Formats: sequence, C-alpha cells, structure tokens
Amino acid sequence: MTQSSEIAGKANFDHIRYAQLWEDADVLCAALPQDPDKTLVSICSAGDNALAMLTLDPARVVVVDLSPAQIACLRLRIGAYRALSQPEFLELMGSRPSTRRGALLDRAIAEIDSETRLFWQDQRDDVIAYGAGGVGKFERYFRIFRTKLLPLVHSRKTIDDIFVPRPKAERQKFLDQRFNTWRWRLLLNLFFSRFMMGRMGRDKAFFDHVQGSVAQHVARRIKHAAVDCDPSQNPYLYWIMKGKHGDAVPMPWRAEHYTTIRDRLDRLDIRQGALEAFIDDGDKADGFNLSDIFEYMSPNIFAQVYGQILSAANPKARLVYWNMMAQRRVPPAFTDQMTTLTENEIRLKAKDKAFFYSDFVIEEFQG
Repeated sequence: MTQSSEIAGKANFDHIRYAQLWEDADVLCAALPQDPDKTLVSICSAGDNALAMLTLDPARVVVVDLSPAQIACLRLRIGAYRALSQPEFLELMGSRPSTRRGALLDRAIAEIDSETRLFWQDQRDDVIAYGAGGVGKFERYFRIFRTKLLPLVHSRKTIDDIFVPRPKAERQKFLDQRFNTWRWRLLLNLFFSRFMMGRMGRDKAFFDHVQGSVAQHVARRIKHAAVDCDPSQNPYLYWIMKGKHGDAVPMPWRAEHYTTIRDRLDRLDIRQGALEAFIDDGDKADGFNLSDIFEYMSPNIFAQVYGQILSAANPKARLVYWNMMAQRRVPPAFTDQMTTLTENEIRLKAKDKAFFYSDFVIEEFQG
C-alpha cells in the first residue's frame, strides 16, 4: 500500500504531534453508521475519536497510526479511563487546573505496558505543567501564540468576552467591532502562515498539496467558530485562547460518556502502522474515520489508497473524513460505487466545532 510510503518518508512520526484531537467527535459519530455491533476503523491521532466511537456500541474499533507517539497517547487515555474518575481525567489532560497531575499520571500509567509507561515518564514535567493534552507540537504552537503574541493584540477581557453566550447577530457584531482589528489581522498573517504552521505546528510535509493562503483560510474559518457556531460551547477555540477548557469539553471526555467508554475499552484493536495494518489482514469494516489523511497525498496516491480502502469495506460502509485546504472527494474511478450523503454533510458541517476544516465528507460504499 502506498499511503505510508508517501507520507512516512517526508514527515517525522517519533514525537507527539497532537496531544489531543482537533476534530469534532460529535459530528464524526453522527456521520458513522448508527447500528450496533459494527466494525469501525479509526486513524488514531491522539485517540479521542477512536474512544468516542465506542459510544456507537461497535463490535470493535480498529485503531491505526504510523506514529508510536500517537499510539502512546491512546494508551495513556486507556490507563486513565480505567484508573481515574472523570473529573480527575480532566485534570490530567489539562482541561482543569491541577496541583496533582504527577500523581494522576502515575495512577494512569501504573497498569499499562512498560514501553508506554517509560514514554510518559519522560513527558512528566510537561504533563504537570500543561496537562497530557497540552504536550504535543500543535499544542505548543498554540501556547506560543496564546502566551507570547495574543496579549499584544487583545486584552484578557476581550478574550474572556469571546465566550460570553450571545445571539448570532451579537456574535457578528463582536467579531466585527471588537475582535477583527488590524493587529489581529497582522497576527494571523504572520503566525498562521504556511511557513510558521509547517515549522512550529503541523509538519511542513502536510502542506505539499495545499493551495492558497493558510492565514486567509484560518481567517475565514474563524467566522464559522465565532459567529456561525456558539463560541461558549466550543472546547477547541477555548483551548487555543485560554490553554484549558471551559464548561464545554470534547465529546469523549464528557461525564455522560465516561463510563460507557471505560466499559468498552476492550473493544479497541490497536495497530501501529498505516491502513494496510487493517486492510492486508483481509478484514472488512462498516465505517472509517479517516481524519484528514487524504490531504497529505498526491491525487494519484489518493485514488490508489481510496480504492484499497474500498477493498476492505462492507456494503453500506461509510468513509468519513475532513479536508482543510487540499480538496479531496471520491476519485472519478469510484464514483459509481459511492453515494455522497450530502444532506448529512451540510447538517453536520454547520455544527462542526473544529473550525480549521473547510470540508466534511461522508461517502457511502454501495458494494
């Protein structure tokens, strides 16, 4: 399979790139098949969406990732779900202030494999300082933005006022009159440039197939987060601006799902590697969370990988994925085998709190 050969040779996978997931599990789970006892496949990233998929009552969730560091993020969460209460979990992850993260980390890793335990012991100081959800490259990028540059543009009161609940018309007024200043626009153009994001946030190889200005894309998507959606209910925006969460937290971290996820952890099937870790075994799945992996591929490689995924799909299986700036949808060679669930896409895209992405795709395999 060609997925790993193209991106694995360009990007570095030996460190935590994402210590928490920056994709909205609410819309993902709503897009996947709703019937119980299905086999689902998920790109791991930090593991949060794979855990969220357990709320769908699947027979199993096969989790794959090229990065051992990202797999370690999921294994930490498994240990934390088993050893900690939900409020303690939020402290460990960094959603809530804490003076005991070291002790919580010790409890979370006590029963996990020795390699993962050693990995997280090496991260101990950063976990204590920022939470386990704040130790990735992407989170560090936002921390520099939040602590070093944002105070030069907006006061603490203005940042706090982003998250005051208000009607949509008032949200637009706030954005236009108080937030979208010339200083803010300058900051966007400098800090969210392709160069800066590739160097400090994502890996520069992830922009090989991107077209257009990253800064202008971010500016457009901020309107979605700040006006179209309610910022007071957006955990992703809150973390970017404040380095923690408010009342809203990511879907799998919420109290109402915590016990359900904990009780189904044995349904996770974790495999380090590219998607061939699942496909080459001859397995079949009913739903695929593909994150935004297609953006990292050239169009020809995308078409090849897409076809290989279909070879491992049951009839009516759904492929769910995001695009940020490289537009990817069903390749022409497979259009007669796929149905795009347009109404679902429109409905869920309007609710998507992870505002970086320009497109949310739901395609169903007809078999």
